[in-house]
Amino acid sequence: MKFGSVPLRDACGARLAHSVPLAAGRLAKGTVLGEAELSALAEVGLKEVVVARLEPGDIGEDEAAALIADALPQDALRRSPAATGRINLHAKADGLFVADSVLVDAVNRIDPAITLACLRDHVAVRAGDMVATVKIIPLAVAQRPVEQAAARLREARAFSVKPFRARTVGLVATELPVLKRKTMDKTRAVLEARLSRSGSRLSDEQRVPHRVEPVAAAIADLAQRVEMIVVFGASAVTDSEDVIPAAIRAAGGIVTRVGMPVDPGNLLVLGCVGSVPVIGAPGCARSPKENGFDWILDRLMADEEVGDMEIGGLGVGGLLAEIASRPRPRNLSTDAYEAVQLVVLAAGQARRMGPGGAHKLLAEFDGVPLVRRSVETAMAASAAPVIVVTGHRETEIRAALEGCRVRFVSNPDYASGMASSLRTGVAAAPRAAGIMVVLADMPAVTAQDLKRLIAAFKAEDGAAVVRAVADGKRGNPVILPRALFDAIGDLTGDVGARHVIETGGLPIVDVEIGPGAHLDLDTVEAIETAGGVLRG
Repeated sequence: MKFGSVPLRDACGARLAHSVPLAAGRLAKGTVLGEAELSALAEVGLKEVVVARLEPGDIGEDEAAALIADALPQDALRRSPAATGRINLHAKADGLFVADSVLVDAVNRIDPAITLACLRDHVAVRAGDMVATVKIIPLAVAQRPVEQAAARLREARAFSVKPFRARTVGLVATELPVLKRKTMDKTRAVLEARLSRSGSRLSDEQRVPHRVEPVAAAIADLAQRVEMIVVFGASAVTDSEDVIPAAIRAAGGIVTRVGMPVDPGNLLVLGCVGSVPVIGAPGCARSPKENGFDWILDRLMADEEVGDMEIGGLGVGGLLAEIASRPRPRNLSTDAYEAVQLVVLAAGQARRMGPGGAHKLLAEFDGVPLVRRSVETAMAASAAPVIVVTGHRETEIRAALEGCRVRFVSNPDYASGMASSLRTGVAAAPRAAGIMVVLADMPAVTAQDLKRLIAAFKAEDGAAVVRAVADGKRGNPVILPRALFDAIGDLTGDVGARHVIETGGLPIVDVEIGPGAHLDLDTVEAIETAGGVLRG
């Protein structure tokens, strides 16, 4: 591939290296330049342009990405269309993402132009989550290394998603005078929330004294009726002959492992009674924060082999407590709706509607103002009052929401752009684990879409940005964790949170919701096409 700046007269048939703003719109990076495109570039005063020209043996970035994606397993993954040399892969079902790091590394070492990135090995994912991405760095690449990469990927399974299998689970909770019943009740609720990730349910609980005989009897009884047993001890395990491992043996089972190289989670016990796995949960599993118990539970729910050898190999990456880039609030409610504050932005001036024109948020759809329709959708997804940020034509907007269960927050600086509304929304929710930013002009977003985003946020314990996508392309709404609140408070001008999201160092979880993630009504034509009637 030849790359560089050339006179416009020599650029016909080449690919544009960088996007270029035009008098109306822009020419995107990668556009193949024809006479019409060259004329448009000349009209904005350009005499030269930076281009890439393919040579014999080269293929374009999208074709190269597709060849590599075609070699990846298709049964558990759904792929986005190729765009700018990128194809994203999403999980088709809830399950455990499993990656072969040796194979992925081998592909990435074939040619720096070819990149393959994915989530860490053995992480739980939800249906629709983006789990991997293929990205071709330049606009074109030699076909030979692309074919080499594809051939390597066909030799073995680079990654996949192993679907969870729902199970019935029994809980044995031991009692001592020092352990409060309230703590035991909370432990059960936290366990039920963990089991819900795999569609599993807690079918029985037995609370017994913290002694070998009653614990063994409870384990033996549950093993006849459930598919998995979890034991929470009132006292931590300190030896392989302690109460929980001794009780597993007394119930006719075997103990596979006492202790694991994951912190928090060191004091886990794993065994079985017949074919029924028995997990002695470490004390840290009473908290919803990620710990070694999650790692073992998710593997078992995905029918992964978990034994002494597998647990002994978890030490690298097993230090979870001090990962500064992944803050995980310890006290998130197990109810996702209490963890996320929904904020509807309805303060903008709608400049694209034309000077002095009707306000798009007051346009009616089946007799309901657009802003009310959006707020009612948010209300249907949240148990807490929705925050509505108002500014431009504030009196009319608030009147349109009369009777709605909302909390209004005024943005006096609305004329400066979206950043001021984001700052206002964050300031109004100082105790939230995260805020979901809902734009008031997106009528195709449903309450179910919002609930899926909230569920994804809770699954990450508030430690990730969660955003709606359509065919893998980012859209709205988006949930911003409190770890980003300070950075949002520094935003100025007519900008959104994109820069903060991309530079904040937090994982980004994409949730596919379809075309609604991109449909916003910014013009008179868009409103009329969508069936709206302008009123005010």
